Amino acid sequence: MLVESDRTRIVLSGEVDADLGAELAEATAEAERQGLPIEVDAHHVTFMDSSGVAFLARLSIRSAHRVRLLRVPPTVRFLLEVTRIGELLDVEGDAPAS
Repeated sequence: MLVESDRTRIVLSGEVDADLGAELAEATAEAERQGLPIEVDAHHVTFMDSSGVAFLARLSIRSAHRVRLLRVPPTVRFLLEVTRIGELLDVEGDAPAS
């Protein structure tokens, strides 16, 4: 998590699953405490399960600002569409092809 003067940025990478539950809960709580707009960079996410989707939903519900999801890989974009969580977020840009 990177806290700047005008926003909080959370960078996700690798597999975002139940094994990260504690870290995702901590990131949610810290972002909420900051009270700044939140950006989530998903560029390096290779897999996401319902834990990651729930994390994004929690952020969007708890933030006073609309959460921005940046550089979204196809696997994450698919989950956002299927679960409709993408409607709660500002989804901006696809991850560049590797």
